Order: sequence, then structure tokens, then C-alpha cells
Amino acid sequence: MKYVDNLVCINCGKTYKADPDRYMCDDCGEDGILDVQYDYEMIKAEWSKNELSKNIDKRIWRYEPLLPIEPDTEKPKLSVGNTPIYNVPALAEEIGIEELIIKDDGLNPTGSLKDRASALAVVKAQEAGVKTVSCSSTGNAASSLAGNIASMGGRMKAVIFVPDRAPGGKLVQLLIYGAEVVSVKGSYEETFYLSDKAIKKWGWYNRNAAINPYLVEGKKTVSLELAEQLNWDMPDWLIFSVGDGCTIAGAYKGLYDLKEIGFIDKIPRLLGVQAEGCAPITKSFKTGNKLAVEKENTLADSIAVGKPRNWIKAVSAVKASKGDMINVSDEDILAMMRTAGRKTGVFGEPAGVAGLAGLKKAVKNNIIKSNERAAAIITGNGLKDVENGKKAAGAPIVVDADIKKLAEIFKQNGVTV
Repeated sequence: MKYVDNLVCINCGKTYKADPDRYMCDDCGEDGILDVQYDYEMIKAEWSKNELSKNIDKRIWRYEPLLPIEPDTEKPKLSVGNTPIYNVPALAEEIGIEELIIKDDGLNPTGSLKDRASALAVVKAQEAGVKTVSCSSTGNAASSLAGNIASMGGRMKAVIFVPDRAPGGKLVQLLIYGAEVVSVKGSYEETFYLSDKAIKKWGWYNRNAAINPYLVEGKKTVSLELAEQLNWDMPDWLIFSVGDGCTIAGAYKGLYDLKEIGFIDKIPRLLGVQAEGCAPITKSFKTGNKLAVEKENTLADSIAVGKPRNWIKAVSAVKASKGDMINVSDEDILAMMRTAGRKTGVFGEPAGVAGLAGLKKAVKNNIIKSNERAAAIITGNGLKDVENGKKAAGAPIVVDADIKKLAEIFKQNGVTV
């Protein structure tokens, strides 16, 4: 890893060699989250926007100088990254902001932003000499790991732990990809605990993003990519839904990297959005207190994390960007699933559109001004959670095969033809 200096504990500052299986600080316990440190001066001297523009590889690996990987390690075969952005004036008007860009990360190979971290996990596991990779997940991290492992052609194995509330669509993905799936009767916290014990017992590679410092580096590619797609002209605000805190922390890390090497002039302010029924990071951000565990009481399963492990990085990222955090109700989320679908043609899962629901509330509360530019990341595809999609969408018109009856029902329902 030519451009990586070391790993540093964000709690005590102790440094470690960047070994592929180094996860936490030895002295700080759960608070000892590590951060990858780069030699920015060397990157600036050897890498440029012009060189990047000539790279024909559109996957996340195009940002290799800012990734903690060995160049010759085999990459997963799935095409992770290069997800589209859209300027969405109709949705911007609905929300009350002049300009809004959305980035649809639900179009990653397994349907979520989590592919970015899982691709890194597959690479780092090989560098550690480990063939089995494991994680606990509410669904998306699990399916992304299973898919990326499957793309290696049977030479690696995924063992996945999910809470028994995980949506059926996500479970089907895991099983189709051939993962060993363990459905845990309990909360996400209990699921995480069991996976952690199993990983240590059998020596598997740990894909839990809040534990493994390299996976945040995969997630940061969403902001590297967005910046490049916007021709390095960054918006005023960047919006993310927040669960365990890894994604928003990764996004900030990517923006920080870009500013340090001179690719962007400013870091957007971050708006982190949690569900009202499970918002421990927002509470910590607002009060300044240490994290207090909360119940996981929201339909947005991907952000239903009552004891997030990466809350320190998340809170630090939002504060460093001079951003804010806000909570939204499940009703707000369902309404935004419907609104975003009808105004943009993008179908996001509940957690995927929670950021947009938070943006709408932030504009209403004058946290974000109507004349500011915003970009929001749709973190997961709506087909992941069809049951909640049904709640948001409503029911179809039911009619006999009779044109007169159809005309009557159209009239009764106010359907214009």
C-alpha cells in the first residue's frame, strides 16, 4: 500500500501498522476505532485529476491511490460504483430547495451502497490470507458481502448473521448467492454479538464495517465518485441516512481526502438523518453526551441500529463539516418513498430515502436554506423491501374486463385520461 502511512486510534491517537487484519486499538476497547492515514503529499505529487480522467476503469478501483489495498490483489468481479446522478427539479420543488442532485446507489450490483465496503472486505481478506468472510447485518451489508464473495467463483465463503426481522427480499439474495445464513432470534445488537463471537472463534475475516477500519474506506468512494461526477463543484449540503454511522463517516473521509490533495475547494456540510424510532447518534450529536443504546423501533431496517459502533466517527464527521442531524418519522419515510418514486423514477428502500425525508424537514425548519444546493444519496433499492413499498404505494385499481366499468371507476377515482 504505497500511499498508506498507518492506522491511528481516533480515541487515544496510538498508531498501528496497517495490517489487513488489524481492527481495533488494543488499549481503548469498543471506542478504539481506527482510521487509515495517507501520505497526501505523495498522492498530490503522483496523481492528478487529468490522470484520473484517463482511467477507463469506472469502478471504485479508479480511486486506488486513496484506497488501502495492494495493487495486485484480485478484485471481486462485480462492477461496484459508477452509479448515476440525476438533477431532479420536480423533487427539489416539492422539498422547497432550488437545486437537488440525487445519486442512486441502489443501482450497485446487489442493490445498495454497501457493495462499496464489501468489495474492500473481499480484497483485504485475501491480503490477510483468509477465505471465509463474515458479518452481522440487517440485510444490505449481508447481501453485498454474499454477492461479492460469490463473484470470486467459489474460492471464498460468506457466513452471514441477520436478525430474524430482516426483509424477505434480502434473505433471498443471501441464499441465492450461496452464503451460510444464520437468522438470529433477537435484535441487531444480539446478532452483532453472536457474529463477533463466531468470527473470533473460527478466525474468519471481519466485514463488520464499524469494526474494520478498511471498510469505511470503501464507503468513502461514494463521495469521491459524486465529486468527480459534479466536476469537483461541490454542493452546499450532502445528505445521508444514518444507522451505525459508517457511511456518513466514510463520506466525510472521502471529502477530506479530496480537499487535502487539492481536488475540491470545500467540504459540503453533512446532514445526517435517523429514524425517530431509533436515533441514538442524533441524540449524542445534539446533547454532547456519550451514546445511549435505544430500541430498534422503525420500519427502515437498514438504519435500525440501537447500539451503533461507529457513532464517534459519525458525530465527528458531522461536526467537522459544520453540519447537522435530524430525525424523521416512519410516516415521513413512507411518504418520501412514494414522492421520490413519482417525481424522479427512482425507487428507494425506506432507509434509502430517509435522507430525502430529512432534507425536506431540514428545509422546512430552516436548517437548510431554499437557495442552497444539496445532494442526497439513495443508499438502497426499493425492491429490497417490497412490503414497505406496498405501504407507501397504495393499491392498484381493480376492475372487471369491461371498458364501461373501467371508465366509471376512472371517474370515481379522479383518474384523468
